[in-house]
Amino acid sequence: ARIFIDESPALTIMEMKAKCRRLKMEQRLDVVFVDYIQLMRTGGRFENRNQEMSFISRSLKELAKELRIPVVGISQLSRAPEKGRREPKPMLSDLRESGAIEQDADVVIFIYRPEFYHPDDETLRGVAEVSIAKQRNGPIGNLQLAFIREYARFADMEQFAPEY
Repeated sequence: ARIFIDESPALTIMEMKAKCRRLKMEQRLDVVFVDYIQLMRTGGRFENRNQEMSFISRSLKELAKELRIPVVGISQLSRAPEKGRREPKPMLSDLRESGAIEQDADVVIFIYRPEFYHPDDETLRGVAEVSIAKQRNGPIGNLQLAFIREYARFADMEQFAPEY
């Protein structure tokens, strides 16, 4: 598969949409990844960052519908869970700077690695929890995967036995 990477600095949502439309017409475009949503700008004026993020979120949703392709947005989370909750597993309300991301997304998936927060607990080494927190047309739930740090790779827990 061909991959196009655009690392244009300060790319606005409108510029990105125009580039995606052009790629769809001239080449082939099957999926768009945005890493990460909070780095995007609109080029317009908004009263606050939440309003700007809402505009970006809606624009990405519109782009997905217009081009009939998935648009995968990577989002930062707020740090509030790390400070206030006993177990800082991410939740929908942790999506940073806008509830619009939560509302506009068809699917929201979080990856949680408990060993990051509990480094002394050997039983958590190499464990990752994938949480399907929202799925507009399907079930939600959690699954455990093995995280292979050396390769930044995830694998089925049943097929991976960490070496200690």
